[in-house]
Amino acid sequence: MQDDAMVVMLVEDNPAHAEIIIRLLKENRITVQIRHVSDGEAALDYLFRRGAYADRFTYPEPHLILLDLRLPKVDGLEVLRQIKASERLRLLPVVVLSSSAAHGDIAAAYRQHVNSYLVKPVDYNQFVVLMENLVSYWLTLNRHPQP
Repeated sequence: MQDDAMVVMLVEDNPAHAEIIIRLLKENRITVQIRHVSDGEAALDYLFRRGAYADRFTYPEPHLILLDLRLPKVDGLEVLRQIKASERLRLLPVVVLSSSAAHGDIAAAYRQHVNSYLVKPVDYNQFVVLMENLVSYWLTLNRHPQP
């Protein structure tokens, strides 16, 4: 991995959504390394360096986590709760990227200290704009705390 690359962890179980998000992240002008997992248990194993994800050089800590809510094994809200409860991880920015615009889901995510909540647009062109704005803000404009 390049030293100047931003590491984005994508936690998304829908293969079609993951493919679109990964493609759109790679199309931007900044260097991004994407680590994709498809369920909440794998996300927690990665973040807490357990099992197959124990090597921190192979599985570096992300600069940004894109988190779906509806995940197999462990749901996104529980993943978010554990991230924000961890002294080591709580400062990592977590952006929920969900199909749900339900007020209850949004409120629940903010109660768990999510940094942002974005609804995936159905329209592809709107999805492109959303991802461009996400990358622009979170990976170029936003300043991350140093580890």
